[in-house]
Amino acid sequence: MSLLEVDSLIIEYRTRRGNIRAVNNLSFNLEKGETMGLVGESGSGKSTLGLSIIRLVPPPGVIVSGHIRIDGTDILSLSEEEMRSLRGKKIALVFQDPMTSLNPVKKVGAHFIELISTHEPEISEREALERAEKALNDVGILAERINDYPHQFSGGMRQRIMIALAIALNPDLVIADEPTTALDVIVQAKILDLLKKLRDKYGMALILITHDLSIVLERCDKIIVMYAGNLVEYANSGELHRNPRHPYTQGLLQSIPNIELAEQKLEAIPGIPPNLLNPPKGCRFSPRCSLASKKCWIEEPPIVESSPGHFVRCFREENNLERSHKR
Repeated sequence: MSLLEVDSLIIEYRTRRGNIRAVNNLSFNLEKGETMGLVGESGSGKSTLGLSIIRLVPPPGVIVSGHIRIDGTDILSLSEEEMRSLRGKKIALVFQDPMTSLNPVKKVGAHFIELISTHEPEISEREALERAEKALNDVGILAERINDYPHQFSGGMRQRIMIALAIALNPDLVIADEPTTALDVIVQAKILDLLKKLRDKYGMALILITHDLSIVLERCDKIIVMYAGNLVEYANSGELHRNPRHPYTQGLLQSIPNIELAEQKLEAIPGIPPNLLNPPKGCRFSPRCSLASKKCWIEEPPIVESSPGHFVRCFREENNLERSHKR
C-alpha cells in the first residue's frame, strides 16, 4: 500500500463569476521515502493540489470529488478534529513565505511548544523545548537562538525554522510549497540540500512544489507536470528528462539554460495560460501548441500510459500507441 494515494481528485473555486476547476480529475501514488515534484506555471493548480493533501484549500475552494488516502485512510472522510490530529503529526506543510507563517510576536521556541503540546499534551514544556532544539540543530540553527523572534533571522534561516517545525513531530509526509521563493541561488541550493538530507535521515516522503523544472529533475524521484489544472505528464525524473512526451513538458525543458553548451537558443512557450473561468474546449494547451490538430481543439485528450510508469495527456501518444499495437 502506498503512503499517499490521490484518486480522481477534482477541486473547484466557486466564485461569483463562475466555477474555476483548479484540479481536474487527477490521480497519482507516492511511496514512503520518495520525493515527488509538482511543476507548472503559476495558476496550474499545483499549490491547490498540495493544500488539498493536508485539507487546507482556502475558501471558496471546494474538493468536489475524489479520494486522498494516507496509509489507506481517506482524509476527505475525516472530521475537522480528526484532521487536525494528522496535521503536523502525519502530514506537514512548509509554506512559501515563512514571514507570514511565523507569528512575529512569538519567540521561535513558543512556536514549537504550541505545536508539540497540541499533539502531545502529556509532554512538559522543558521536553518540548529539548525537541525544538534538536529540530533546529537538524536544520543548522544554533539551539540558543530558540529565544529569538522571527524578524531576527534572515529569509533563509526563517525557511529553515519552518522546515524544523515541519519535522518536529517526525511526520511521514512533508509538502514544501515553493520553499525557495525570494531566496538567492546559494541559499536555494542549501534549502533543497537540507530537505534531501532530512528526507534521507527520517525516511519521510516529500512533495516539492515549484515552477522550476530544473530543480525537480535534479532532486525528485517522480515528477508531475501540471497545466491549467490538468496532469499532462507523470513519470520518474530520469524518464521525463530523457523522453519528454507532452509538448508542454518539451517546451519547459527547452527553456532551461544548459551551462555545458557554448551556444544555446532558449525557446519560450508562446502565449499565456488560459482563463480557467472560460477554459478552451478540448485540450487546454491547444492554443499554445504548435502540434495541435483539429481534434485537439474539440476533444479533451485522455491520459495514456506511453511506456510503463510514464503517463501523458495527449492525442499524439494515443495515436502512437494505436499504431504500435497494430504492428
